[in-house]
Amino acid sequence: MSEFLFDEFNAISAKQWKQKIQVDLKGADYNDSLIWQSNEGVHVKPFYHSDDFKDEFSPVPGHPDSWYINQSVFVDDEGIANKLALDAIARGAETITFVAEKEFNVDTLFKDFSFSGTAIYFNLKFLSEDFMVRLKQFLNSKNASVFYNMDLIGNLARTGNWFHNLKQDHEILKNIILQDTNENWLSIDTALYQNAGANIVQQLAYALAHANEYLNHFQKGKNLKLTFHLAIGSNYFFEISKIRALRKLYATLAKEYNLSEDCHIATTPSKRNKTLYDYNVNMLRTTTECMSAILGGANTVYNLPYDAIYHKSNEFGERISRNQLLILKAESYFDATGNPADGAYYIESLTNELADKALLVFKEIENGGGFLQQLKEGTIQRKIEESAQKEQQQFDDGELILVGTNKYMNADDRMKENLELFPFLKTKNRKTIIQPIIERRLAEKSEQERLNNE
Repeated sequence: MSEFLFDEFNAISAKQWKQKIQVDLKGADYNDSLIWQSNEGVHVKPFYHSDDFKDEFSPVPGHPDSWYINQSVFVDDEGIANKLALDAIARGAETITFVAEKEFNVDTLFKDFSFSGTAIYFNLKFLSEDFMVRLKQFLNSKNASVFYNMDLIGNLARTGNWFHNLKQDHEILKNIILQDTNENWLSIDTALYQNAGANIVQQLAYALAHANEYLNHFQKGKNLKLTFHLAIGSNYFFEISKIRALRKLYATLAKEYNLSEDCHIATTPSKRNKTLYDYNVNMLRTTTECMSAILGGANTVYNLPYDAIYHKSNEFGERISRNQLLILKAESYFDATGNPADGAYYIESLTNELADKALLVFKEIENGGGFLQQLKEGTIQRKIEESAQKEQQQFDDGELILVGTNKYMNADDRMKENLELFPFLKTKNRKTIIQPIIERRLAEKSEQERLNNE
């Protein structure tokens, strides 16, 4: 007997597999029975075979050898935020994201902080040149690894307005970038598009077009570095392929600007499929979504607490979400190999098809004047809304299932007394220069009806 068991068997071609499947179908149509079409227009086959690939698999550029556990900390009181960050690091967090809506005291926030072992991410809801210069000088003095994540276009898309105005925002960002072109200044927030209902092809195309706006405007020989923020949905293999496709697409774009083909990717689970009722199912959703992020090649992963949509930030929810990642890393060996999805026929096929479809949409956007122009015209918003309505209809019709919400509901479940946060879309009348892109969960309407009937 051969030392290698597979050498004892003859290879089976894709044609032979299909013939065998057709025999087992006993007259049923192969295409109608076993091939389904995703919202992205991808026809998913029942099996994938090496015969489907004419060329060798091309490696995914910049795929990391390891991934890091992230913890998000909101900065209101700097002393409290400092304690929360230090506690999170002591309990297993490897990177920290500080979220702030106003300027803060950096000395207080970073008291006793371990700069050498913990990368820092920022999510700042304001734009101040003086503050960013001071922040950079402080963190440079500590030799910190920092991702500032400034995203003017992302703020415009989310709020409908610039921080100040187009000219002033770009002038501030330009001055900050010139401070040090080797810093990680810029980010692309694609989580907004996913949470608003964009399909995966749209997310990839908008990410690329969004990035191209910055490279067009600010590159000019500078070695710009981009960080992409992605929200990961529940379509397990598609989400793995989404991250891989983004790396391939960005490498193609970066090559045109003579930039490094690598990009940094930070991920978080989607909010779109999270539910108020039977909320513990959210833990299952976020676990598989984090798995997709890890296998797809995210550099850092932040997990969404199971109760994030209706509870204020709390120690229990944050600890559970962090422990989910610790279990994946330390007990499930999700850090044992750098690229476990490499060479899987299904994932390789999905990666290539999603990238090809997204590239076509990207070219359409560029031919239409670019991402910013199409945001101003409302084209991007309209396309996302069309995709969101299609997905919403699938949920309403029971084709898209959220367990505990539109399938296997617990009629005795009560949530009205547990709400610390308003879990639904908030309307706020204000003047905007463009229509903002609005995040909306699939279950909102049905949850409101259940709450009203409690």
